Amino acid sequence: MPSLQLIIQTLAKESVSLCLEKNITFGTAESCTGGLIAASITDVAGASAAFFGGVVSYDNSVKHSLLGVQTETLERFGAVSEETAKEMSSGALRALGVNYAVAVTGIAGPGGGTPTKPVGLVYISVASKNGVVVTENHFSGDREAVRLQTVATALTLLNTEIRKH
Repeated sequence: MPSLQLIIQTLAKESVSLCLEKNITFGTAESCTGGLIAASITDVAGASAAFFGGVVSYDNSVKHSLLGVQTETLERFGAVSEETAKEMSSGALRALGVNYAVAVTGIAGPGGGTPTKPVGLVYISVASKNGVVVTENHFSGDREAVRLQTVATALTLLNTEIRKH
């Protein structure tokens, strides 16, 4: 069975290829992955023709100021929520001027979890002119495992959405 890192490399190459093939652009908005999605994309030679960039919005102030996540959303639903993920991807779409934006927000652990929002809870969102899709995910393992599973799942969702249109 291939390692998760090999799977991520394959998915990142696929993201770049799909975008080049369709002549579209994409970007990222990352919280719990701290830029790992963008790093996996920029590892692909030629990615600069399709990947415009990303925002690492680890702190809520950055989610608000750079991505336009509403203060009310953060206060009412929290940084780790479907609502915040939607606003992050929509904000990245606007801020980066791309055709697709993928966003992730979650709890990688080992601390920070609660009974209602446990470690491993991650929301992944993809925004485009066709709308916004969000998934709720529950990953297991240590911090690195949660983050790598998030990257692989985010790239899979991005590629699925790009293929649809």
